[in-house]
Parts: sequence; structure tokens; C-alpha cells
Amino acid sequence: MAKDFLKGAADRYDVVVIGSGLAGLTGANLLARQGHKVLLLEHHYQLGGMATWFKRAGGHIFDISLHGFPVGMKKSCRKYWSKEIADRIVQLEHIRFENPQFSLRTTFDREDFTNHLVETFGVPRETVQAFFDRARSMNFYDDQHLTTRELFEEFFPGRSDVVRLLMEPITYANGSTLDDPAITYGIVFSNFMHKGVFTFRGGTDELVKLMKKELLANGVDLRIRCEVEQIETNDDGQVTGVVVNGRRIGCDAVLSNANLKSTVLKLVGEDRLDPDFAAEAKAVRLNNSSAQVYMALKPGEGFDPDLGDLLFHSEHSGFDAEAMLSKDVSSRTFSFYYPQTRPGSDRWLIVSSTNANYEDWAGLSDEQYEADKAELAETTLQCLEQNYIPDVRAKLDHIEVSTPRTFEHYTKHQLGASFGTKFEGLKVSEELPQQVPGLWHAGSVGIIMSGWLGAVNYGVIVGSKVDEFLANRTATA
Repeated sequence: MAKDFLKGAADRYDVVVIGSGLAGLTGANLLARQGHKVLLLEHHYQLGGMATWFKRAGGHIFDISLHGFPVGMKKSCRKYWSKEIADRIVQLEHIRFENPQFSLRTTFDREDFTNHLVETFGVPRETVQAFFDRARSMNFYDDQHLTTRELFEEFFPGRSDVVRLLMEPITYANGSTLDDPAITYGIVFSNFMHKGVFTFRGGTDELVKLMKKELLANGVDLRIRCEVEQIETNDDGQVTGVVVNGRRIGCDAVLSNANLKSTVLKLVGEDRLDPDFAAEAKAVRLNNSSAQVYMALKPGEGFDPDLGDLLFHSEHSGFDAEAMLSKDVSSRTFSFYYPQTRPGSDRWLIVSSTNANYEDWAGLSDEQYEADKAELAETTLQCLEQNYIPDVRAKLDHIEVSTPRTFEHYTKHQLGASFGTKFEGLKVSEELPQQVPGLWHAGSVGIIMSGWLGAVNYGVIVGSKVDEFLANRTATA
């Protein structure tokens, strides 16, 4: 008999959270702290969404990829999670760029980038300062017509090398392009430039373990392997519950951390929405996906620590977002994991990440799919042995590949989108409660709400709105 993953669950909660990405987890924790009865439903067998990990034989533990985020994550975790989590957020101080246009190392903060732009690239200091100030002043409600391409042309005309330095890491971080609104670039870039790139020491498995501990202490009912099939509404369009694993559970509010388009068009259904809003949701463009090659060295083997923490490698002549998406890979980001990354471990790991188009992988036969994964693994090893770790094959203990199809399977994100939606998705996400009272969405949308910090902060913003809604509902009753 199949296990009942809802055994013991109540028939009604104040709020149901769909999905356990960082936005969903943070929203659930905030609401539970406010005294609400919260049920969190996750279709996967472990929590975390894209902030997750997997284990392999031989004691290897892989984070899906190196999760670098701005220093603001430390403050958000201290306030909305725990001091224990915040205290384990540490800086990645060794970031490298290796490409045909330049080779440099950086701490990835404003002071160091300014020095490189002035001394290495010959840009006048006043131009650099004006650019940083302009980016720092941007807000998500600003005019959207200026593109990132136009922003760069205003400050650095004809300087493809400067554009590459400033843009390539952000494209890897959230899939943005030169033709996206400049505000999406300025906000994300400025957050990183404040004090650099940070990560969680101990691995994603330890982070989620600590978050789970906090959620349970605050009374959240956590359920895995529970896939929501429908968000239920009454004749007035108000949320009344969800259907999950074939069972109806009532609630006053739903916070969906699922994919935006799936939430609106599948779980609610366009027949229950204003036609114009449904059309707007349909028109939201999804961001691209990614592919990874996971490599673990044999116990006792390592590599030169001088390789750094995060290495942006490219053989392409200049910055080209389309080339970065191509299956004919010319650009990779290498994340190097040292034993100190996960204290207590003696393992050395490498994760190679490339941006990818879902369409390039979706229609392949099983045989061709496996062949193409093998080719990606092989070309990645060739890149490493030719440039960074000559004896990597002899040291290798395990290697495997994930693709956009992998992300689609495990996250249920349409088209395997790793970075949520383009900018217009933010408006649809924000306006959802006006269409369906009692329903909110918090997830990777609009580029600026992507990444770990964006997801946590959006979970706080939306969780606070749900709390206000529930408080007003109680007061009215």
C-alpha cells in the first residue's frame, strides 16, 4: 500500500504554502512566527527547491551549483531565520576571469572593480564612479525603457571588454541579457558590488537542515512528496483550499512558491481569471535554463587552491549571451569546492555550470540525450585538463551531468527554467491577489527577485502581505 504523506495532516490551516524554495520556506517561517497555522507542501522528497543538493556513492555531496549571493543575505537570514544561519555566511574572496580579452582576479566588490576598470581597462575614474552611482540609484519601479545595452553604451561606448567584465557574471547569476531593462541589471549588480560574493559554509544540505529545524520549532507542518493539483476558490473567486495528493485541505490563504505560470494557468486555471490577466500571464517569458557537470575527486586527491572559488572561463571572442546558451559550449563557470566549504569533509569537488536553452535538450531521443550529456562531460574535462587541472582524469572518482530536462523533472518549472521569468513576470506575480483574493505568489520572477537573496526577500515581502490579510480577516470576523 502506498505511503500516505498527508497522514495526520489537519483538514484546515490558516495558510498553505506550495513549494519549499527559499521564498516558500521564508514566507512559511515568517507566517508561523506570527502565530498562523501553516502547512507547507513540497512535491519533491527534500526541501529547498533550487537550493538543494544530492549525494552519491563514496560519500560525495553536491550542491546543485555554487550559490553566490550578496552580503544582504546575512542580514535577511539573521532577521528572518536565525543567528546560527547568518553567522555561517562567508565571503568568497577569490573570483577569476579567464577569456581572450582579459585575465584577472577580483574580490568582486566596488572598490576592487573600480581599481580594475581604472588601472587595467583604462576607464576614467569619474566615469566608473558615475556608472556605479547610476546603477546603485535604480529601483524596480523606475522607467523600464532603458536597456542594459543602452546603459553600457552610455558609459562605456565601444568597450566590449568592459561590458564582458560587468555583464558576464550577472548573466550566469540570473540569465539576464543586454536587452533586458537596465534596472534589472543595476539592482542585482549593485547588491553584489556592496561587499562582494558570499556563500553558506557547510553546504546547502546543512543550510536546509537548520531551516527545517527553525520551521518545526515554529510549528510549521512540513510535508514532502505532496503535489498540489489545484487551488480551490469559491464563486466569488476567493481562495478556499487546495487539492493535494487527491485530498482537499481548506485554508484562508495560499502562498505559492511554484512556477508563476503554473500557479496562475494550471493550479488556478485561466477559466477562473479575468481574460486580460490570463493573457498577460500567458505572455510572460520564462528565463533560460542551465546545465551542470558535477565532478568529485577521489579521497585524498585535491587541486591547486590558487584556482580560486569561482572561475568565469570563456573561449568566446567577446560577451555574447546567445553563445553562452549554445550547446556548442564556449563559456563555463567553474565552482571549486574545498574541504573547508563543508567543514568535516575531506572531499574536493568541481561543478561546471553553463547557461542552456531548454529546446536544445527537450526533443532528443533517449539515446541522443545520453550521448549529448556524455559529450558535455567530455568537453568539460578537456577544458579543465588543458587549462587548470592537467591530471583531473586520474584524480576523478565521479562525474555526472544535469540538463534543463533535469531541472524540469525535479522542480516542475516549465521549460526547466533555472532563473524564473523575465521582468514582466513581477507585475503578474504582484497583481495575483487582486485577481484571486487570498492567493499570493513568491518565487523567482522579474530577474531582480531571483537568486538566493532575491528569493528570501520576496518571501518576506509576500509573507508580510499574507499576514496582514489574515490579521484583517480575523479582525473582521
